[in-house]
Amino acid sequence: MTRSCELAEARRLDALHKLHLLDTPPSEAFDRITRMAANLFQLPIAAISLTDADRQWFKSRVGVEYTSIPRLRAPCGQVADDSGPLVIPDLMDDDYYRDSPLAASGIRYYAGAPLITADGHCLGAMCVLGTEPRDTTPQELSALCDLASMVMAQIELQHALGRIDAVSGLPNRHQFIEDFDDLQLDAGDGEQRLAVLVNLATPAQLAHATRAMQSSYVDELVTDAARWLRAEIGASRRIYHVGTAQFMLMAPAGATLESWLPMVEARMQSALAIAKAHHVATPSAGVVPFEIGRADSLAVLRQAQSAAHDAIDSPAHVAVYSQQEDALYQRRFQLLNDFRAALDSGDQLRLVYQPRVVAASGVCVGAEALLRWNHPQLGAVGPAEFIPIIERSGLAQATTAWVLEAALRQQQAWRAAGLALQVSVNVSAANLVEPEFAAGVAAALARHQLPPSCLELELTESAIMEQPVKAHATLMQIAALGVGLAIDDFGTGYSSLAYLQKMPANVVKIDQSFIFHLDRDPRQQALVTAMITLSQDLGHRVVAEGVETEAVLDFLRVAGCDEVQGYLFAAPLEPAAFVQHTQQITQKNKQARIASLSGI
Repeated sequence: MTRSCELAEARRLDALHKLHLLDTPPSEAFDRITRMAANLFQLPIAAISLTDADRQWFKSRVGVEYTSIPRLRAPCGQVADDSGPLVIPDLMDDDYYRDSPLAASGIRYYAGAPLITADGHCLGAMCVLGTEPRDTTPQELSALCDLASMVMAQIELQHALGRIDAVSGLPNRHQFIEDFDDLQLDAGDGEQRLAVLVNLATPAQLAHATRAMQSSYVDELVTDAARWLRAEIGASRRIYHVGTAQFMLMAPAGATLESWLPMVEARMQSALAIAKAHHVATPSAGVVPFEIGRADSLAVLRQAQSAAHDAIDSPAHVAVYSQQEDALYQRRFQLLNDFRAALDSGDQLRLVYQPRVVAASGVCVGAEALLRWNHPQLGAVGPAEFIPIIERSGLAQATTAWVLEAALRQQQAWRAAGLALQVSVNVSAANLVEPEFAAGVAAALARHQLPPSCLELELTESAIMEQPVKAHATLMQIAALGVGLAIDDFGTGYSSLAYLQKMPANVVKIDQSFIFHLDRDPRQQALVTAMITLSQDLGHRVVAEGVETEAVLDFLRVAGCDEVQGYLFAAPLEPAAFVQHTQQITQKNKQARIASLSGI
């Protein structure tokens, strides 16, 4: 079973167990439906079967003495797995079910319809069974599905799956789903409609407010918003409370984006003014066009939430659902979900190395380790796409640990082959607040029997300034080990000169955005020259990134830049290619020295 299937099954079981149906006494309400199924099909056996982890438990049964059977090779288990109807005309003609306990007990015919919750989880099946093979008409199968829906309606009724939110007094998410599905039946297929989701505050605002003011803040925000929405929309229109601080409503039939969007934008300006006056909140609205008969309630809800999130940064605080933006967001979400497996896979991730050379001589003195990801389905995923996602997630620390281990393992192999140079590894803001990060670096060096000087850690100004006190303490511990420290992307972050003065860094790396076209921009030349002079005066070596032309290299040499890195020397290389490149550079420099001596 794949990881995604395991997660889906865990969620299905959780939905089943929350209903507290398993091992409960018989109920006439369910038995009535079961008897109806047996009479309709003129069969001796019918059951409402709930699929637990390893068994099929019968909430209601006709013609069966036992209350449960093993899930293995039970047709109801397949219904739960597939969330769809299943008909087996003759179990003895089915290769899989021929040896099942049901067939062994004389059962030959099976038909089952899924019991599906509003959230899409299949709890089990409404099933009928017979001792003789038989065919099933489409009308019979449709009737069985209707009976399954009746079972689910009874489950929801008995277990008080509420339809009204206690705080707002409005219909909740379950009611929205039911009403949306009814709309699909009542209106004509293909009719264009609009759904609007109002999001009262950003996730960060809700988190900060709840932490500072407890739940009363959110309750007041919700009740005020519900009162305002009822006044704005009118008593005849239905508003749904679909999330902690989210409301959903449907535009009236005939409304179009052209006619309705200006009204939504005007109302949102009013909502923003109220929110600023009474709450620390930033409302936004997402609008989703959909077609009756071709839309799913949960899909429309998710699309509206996505649009409302996009609207937070828009001037009007209103956004229309964009399939392109949604696809990008879903891809980012997929990459984040899949990266954990990539860390464990052993074959998806690898390091490549870009040479760092002395500006004056061209001698290679180091390499920057750069992470690459080959996704099993998506292929090569660029670091500019996945690294920012990982750095904002809980996987940042595990990723650095993977890169550090791989880089030191490669260092060990290179040094055994006679290639001794310093390798740079990028670290994130999350690493700088790890209590044991410096100790972990020391342990990794000891494990590979490498000197601290063989390693340099690169960190950005922004990462340092997120939590400067903790970051500075961590950096001091790393510097005490003898590991090199480099400030990466210098000039693009906070550029706090006071903090730079206190930093235990050895190296400042000027961001490539300052290096491109350096040979043609006098103002940029003055700025880079000042960066080099300032950094060196503070005791740092200076590395220029993104060097691609001889003209830029010549300027940097004159300006006194210590080291350079870029495509002029080499793109990031696989380990074997890096060794070959280094050997070629060494040989070229050796020949140049011999030629120079011969000319004396």
